[in-house]
Amino acid sequence: MAILEQIVARQPAGARFVISAAQLGLPLTAFDALVQQWIADGAPGFEMAAVPHRKCIDGEFFIDRVTVRRLT
Repeated sequence: MAILEQIVARQPAGARFVISAAQLGLPLTAFDALVQQWIADGAPGFEMAAVPHRKCIDGEFFIDRVTVRRLT
């Protein structure tokens, strides 16, 4: 995912930053599934730095943004 790689590459090692569904151009359901995969398997070049933010749509909660920390 080229957009994600660009976002991560702009950050210095150790920096905390936000990645959102809107930044990646993904619907909430797809972004939620992607973040769930990062949580389970590890993320590419960064780690979760805070609890993911969720948005409620029709009574169901989806992750819409995460705060992460870039690894070296």
